Amino acid sequence: MATEISAETLREWLYDGEELALMDVREPGQAILGHILFSAPLPFSRFENALPALVPNPGVRIVLCDAGDGVAARAAAAAGEMGYAAVHVLRGGVQSWADAGHTLYQGVNVPSKAFGELVEHADDTPRLTADEIAKMQAEQADMVIVDGRPLPEFAKMSIPGASCCPNGELALRAAAFAPSPETTIIVNCAGRTRSIIGAQTLIDAGVPNPVYAMENGTQGWTLAGLTLDHGREGALPSVPQDLAQQQQNARALAARHGVETIHADGLEGWLEDADLTVYLLDVRTAEERAGDDPELAQAMTACGVVHAPGGQLVQATDQWIGVRNARIVLLDAEDVRAPITASWLRRLGHRAFTLEEGLEGLEDLEVESRIDLSGRRGVGKVTPEVLAARIGAEDLVMLDLRSSAAYRAGHVVGATWAVRPRLPKIAGGCSAVLITEDAGGASLVAKDLIAQGAATVQRLTGGMQEWRAAGLEIEVTPDSPADADRIDFQSFTAGRHEGDEAASRQYLAWEIALVDQLDADERAVFRV
Repeated sequence: MATEISAETLREWLYDGEELALMDVREPGQAILGHILFSAPLPFSRFENALPALVPNPGVRIVLCDAGDGVAARAAAAAGEMGYAAVHVLRGGVQSWADAGHTLYQGVNVPSKAFGELVEHADDTPRLTADEIAKMQAEQADMVIVDGRPLPEFAKMSIPGASCCPNGELALRAAAFAPSPETTIIVNCAGRTRSIIGAQTLIDAGVPNPVYAMENGTQGWTLAGLTLDHGREGALPSVPQDLAQQQQNARALAARHGVETIHADGLEGWLEDADLTVYLLDVRTAEERAGDDPELAQAMTACGVVHAPGGQLVQATDQWIGVRNARIVLLDAEDVRAPITASWLRRLGHRAFTLEEGLEGLEDLEVESRIDLSGRRGVGKVTPEVLAARIGAEDLVMLDLRSSAAYRAGHVVGATWAVRPRLPKIAGGCSAVLITEDAGGASLVAKDLIAQGAATVQRLTGGMQEWRAAGLEIEVTPDSPADADRIDFQSFTAGRHEGDEAASRQYLAWEIALVDQLDADERAVFRV
C-alpha cells in the first residue's frame, strides 16, 4: 500500500531541489477545474500506458493526487505492480492542498501559460492588436503573419493571409518567410502564450526584422469582429542552406540562459545511473523524424528518444516531462532548434541540456527499460455482426469507452457510457464488450473487469465506424451522460473556438490573471 503524505509535506518536496513526479490521476474534465500548479496530468483511464514515458525511472519519488475518491490508491497499486518503488498518495486529494491555503489552478498547461505572461511583462514583448494588424493588411504594409501553432491547429482556423510555422521552427526558418530584414513579422496563436513566446523567440535569436506578437491571437481577431479562415492547408517554410549565423545566435542564447552541453560519454553515465531521471527529446518535425535513415532510427529507439516538437514542448511541457528536476537532453539536426528550446526550458525552471555530438552521439548508446510491462494484456475482438446478434443476452454488458461527446452523438443501443475510474459493477461470469478505438485503454479496462469477475472481455472490431458501416442500429442521447457525469469533458471555456465571445473573453482574462495567482515560491521557479 502506498504511503499517504500531507499537503505540507508535498509542498516541501516540491521545492527541495530533488527529483519528484507529482501526477494528477483525475480525468481531464476534473483536473481542468482546479489542480496543483506543477502536477502533470495522467488520467487513471490511461495511467499504466502513459506512466513509463512520463516517469521513466521507477525509483523516483512519485506523489499521486485525486479527488479524494480512492483513485490515486488504485493508481498507486498499479504503479507498484510495474516496479515503481517510491509511490505516495496525497492524503485527502487536491482539496487538501486548497484546505492548506494553497492555490488550485484552472485550465491546462498552466505553468507554460503563466510563464508566457511573465515573459511578456519582463521582456516587454512588442505586440499589435487585431485592428492594428488588419489596418496594416489593408495598407499593404511590408509584413508577414506567421501562425506559431502546429499545422492541424492552423487548418482548424487561421488569420487570413497568415502562413504556418510552429514556434519551434521559427528561428530556423525565418529567412524563408521574411527574406528582407525590413519585413515586419507578426506571430499569432489561438490566444496569448505562443504569440508571446514565438515573437520573443525571434527577437532573442537575433532576427533583424521588426517582430511583434499578435495580442490575443485568433480569439482577438474574432472579438474585433473580423473573420477567420478555416480549412487552409499549411506547409513549412524551407530551411536555409547556410545556418552559421543562426547556430551562433542559438548557442549564445542558450549560454546566456545557462544551458549546458553534455557529451555522449557523459550522457551514457547519466543513463546508467539508477538514481537519475533522464529524458531524451527530439525537437525536430514529425516529417524529419519519419525520414530518418534506418540506422539512426534504430539508435533513437534503442536510447528511448521521444519526439517532442520544440514549440509544443515549451507550450505543453507536462505532456512529456513528468519529473521535476530531471535532466532533459534535447536533440536536433542542426544545432539551432535544440539550444533555443533548451533556453526556454531553462527559463521555465527545468534542467535542460543539448548533446554536443547531436543525433550522431546516440549511435553507441542503448538504454534498457527498468519498468515491468509484462502485465499488459491484449483484448480479443468481436465483429459488429456477432455483437448485434447477441444484444439482449442476459450475460452481455456493453461499455462505450469513447468520449462522452461521441457517445451522445451516437452509440450502440443498450451500451453504457463508461470511464475507467467509474466502471459500473458487473455481475460475475458476464461477457463484456468494449466499444473504443483505443486498444491500450481497452486493455486497462479489461484488466479491471476481469478482476471484478467478468468471464470474457472483448473489443468491438473497428469501433463505431464499422458498426455504422454495417448499417446497424444507433441510439442518439444528447443529454446522456448528464453534464455532471462527464468527467472526461473539459468544460472550462469550451466554446472559445466555436464563436462564443463570452468564453473567449473569459479565457483571455484567465490567462492574463495567472501571474497574480502565483505565490513567491511558484514564481521563483521561473527564470525570467
